Amino acid sequence: MTAGPLSKQAERIAPYSMWLALAGLALCVAALFLPMPELGLIIFCAGAALLWTVVLVRMLNHRQRLVRNRLNMALAEFVSNDAAPSFTTDLNGVIGYENRAAIERFGGRGGQTLLSALEEVFAAPGATFSRLQSRALAKGAAREDVVMRHGHMRLSVHLIGESGFLWRLEDMAERGGALDGDAISLPMVTLSKNNAVLFMNEPMRRLIGHREKALDRMVTDLPIRPGDVHVLAGTEGRIYARVAQYESSGSGRKELYFLPETTPTVGAWEALDALPVALLKVAVDGRILQSNRPARDLLAIPTHDRLSLGDLVEGLGRPVQDWVTDVAMGRARKPEFVRAARPQGDTFLQISLNRVEGKKDQIELIAVLSDATELKSLEAQFVQSQKMQAIGQLAGGVAHDFNNLLTAISGHCDLLLLRHDKADSDYGDLVQIHQNANRAASLVGQLLAFSRKQTLKPEVIDLRDTLSDLTHLLNRLVGEKVSLSLDHDAGLLPIRVDKRQLEQVIMNLVVNARDAMPAGGAIRIETRNEVLRDAFFRDRATIPAGEYVVVIVSDQGIGIAPDRLQKVFEPFYTTKRTGEGTGLGLSTAYGIIKQTGGFIFVDSVVGSGTAFTIFLPAHTARAEAVVEAANRPEPEPAPSSERGSGVILLVEDEAPVRAFASRALRLRGYTVIEAENAEEALETLEDESLHIDVFVSDVIMPGMDGPSWVSEALKHRPGVKVVFVSGYAEDHFSEQQSRIPNSVFLPKPFSLSELTATVQAQFH
Repeated sequence: MTAGPLSKQAERIAPYSMWLALAGLALCVAALFLPMPELGLIIFCAGAALLWTVVLVRMLNHRQRLVRNRLNMALAEFVSNDAAPSFTTDLNGVIGYENRAAIERFGGRGGQTLLSALEEVFAAPGATFSRLQSRALAKGAAREDVVMRHGHMRLSVHLIGESGFLWRLEDMAERGGALDGDAISLPMVTLSKNNAVLFMNEPMRRLIGHREKALDRMVTDLPIRPGDVHVLAGTEGRIYARVAQYESSGSGRKELYFLPETTPTVGAWEALDALPVALLKVAVDGRILQSNRPARDLLAIPTHDRLSLGDLVEGLGRPVQDWVTDVAMGRARKPEFVRAARPQGDTFLQISLNRVEGKKDQIELIAVLSDATELKSLEAQFVQSQKMQAIGQLAGGVAHDFNNLLTAISGHCDLLLLRHDKADSDYGDLVQIHQNANRAASLVGQLLAFSRKQTLKPEVIDLRDTLSDLTHLLNRLVGEKVSLSLDHDAGLLPIRVDKRQLEQVIMNLVVNARDAMPAGGAIRIETRNEVLRDAFFRDRATIPAGEYVVVIVSDQGIGIAPDRLQKVFEPFYTTKRTGEGTGLGLSTAYGIIKQTGGFIFVDSVVGSGTAFTIFLPAHTARAEAVVEAANRPEPEPAPSSERGSGVILLVEDEAPVRAFASRALRLRGYTVIEAENAEEALETLEDESLHIDVFVSDVIMPGMDGPSWVSEALKHRPGVKVVFVSGYAEDHFSEQQSRIPNSVFLPKPFSLSELTATVQAQFH
């Protein structure tokens, strides 16, 4: 029987009925003293309505109590003679009625909560009662088989009306179900989902000599391996027992049964299970004869039955049996690194095999296994580092030679362009040669950027202005199917970088993001300030504490597979098809950022997109403003056709470069004296009557290098200006150059106008 809607409302109002009655009475009395009869009548009616409401609530509550009492009497008559203990409770769990069986078994508990009444005989009652009561409120009834201190019981609950419950505890043994744990002669424990000991029967307590609530204090060699022999911590020493496990469906509880074994029946190898060393006994034919537990765990095998060493390891480059035979015959002794065949991930092992004489002079082998996975990982990282360093050195050397060739090609092309006008039929061909030489120079620049030997011209910039100027070009690069958005921190700090090179990094990242979204999508460029209070470690890199400007370029593309994620910064590595990319874009970006003093990281989810995060040191030291202004590179002088005058000593070991440079300078009116190397230059300067205004010298030459001979020459000619040229970066010899006054640097490849403008600036 359930209460109607009116009865429910009355039950909610009942606690406030006294206040409602007082309010109604006060309104009626006040209406008698009001001077306005109409208002008094209204207030009197309102007070009377409140009084009638109170009367109605009282009547409905009284009727509801009568109905509940009749229901409780009916239930009491129904369960009074039930053999199973039964209780009725309200929503708060307070016991209202308990039958004869409940009183005989648990004592009179009327007025107490069911939780406090049964906590002494019930394992973990709180969660179980709450779970069953919630189910009963939702479905009307619920039941569950639970573990008591002395056996198993079925606990069922039924919803009574809207605010009461009938609880019934039924012994499982009476239903022909599971037996009382103490009635089982085999030692057993019941575990919860979290491996907490819920119940331990009497035979188990006798076996270990005490009651234990924590599994790890009872079993010394966790985790549990069903079917294996485990070591129990008994009061009188170690106890060996084989474990059987039974998992009950639904509840997540487990029952462990322990079959005691005397120490002699435990094999010698099983007795070595507690050792932290993985051991195998191997026959000459490769069969596994014995194994201890660490070896089985390392190889991910439950047992060694019918397995050979060749089934478990691989990667020797020859059959495993051949190695076993060589060791058995005494022809091999050194350990071998192999890969385990059974585990899911890559597990590398170092195995040492040694001969032992078995029974009746039978030869057996003892294998000692060590987990070498971390060692192999470090080895792979070291090899990768060595490879990257070798590629960087190769890139720097190749770039130097190419810069010399490109200087000669583009320089002589400039000389030819001076003798042809646009109407000439050869003019277009010369322009094509010049443009392709510049493209080759750009590719060489990428090699130098990767090897971090590129010449940088740092300046203090506001990244917001730089990206704003670059937006027009980026929008043309991404096309119509891809949208580009920028999000800047309002108070973005300045940074000191080579503006042109940073623009190249952003362009490379945006182009890669565009190519990752062939069907279109969105590219987002975000900038923000970030202060690192402590050093930050990621991807084997350590970012020192300090203020940084963070740039994030993210897309919604196809993403990068995890196995390729760590290779994206390698030179010539690309996921694009042949002809679609050089594989130098990201390696160039990496080199530029690292040479600038920053850090770049990549995060990617296949199918969701990729994000590149760049950390650039913020330039916030106001005290460096004066130094910054003094060290800031002067803008490149504009090409000038003004003729000069003066004497230049040109020292260059590459004949094509020397020929171009001397012709270019002579065309501008300078007198040029050529020397093939430093020794020839110093010999020329022995003539004291010879006046020299500017030295133009290569840096790296056979024999004495540029800074060395110039330093020697300046001892006798201190007023001569110097222009150094090189295919390497300026920082390759920056310390030497800093000791030479009035010197500037011109990187190769340089054009005719760049050379003449730099020399002319030294004259002025």
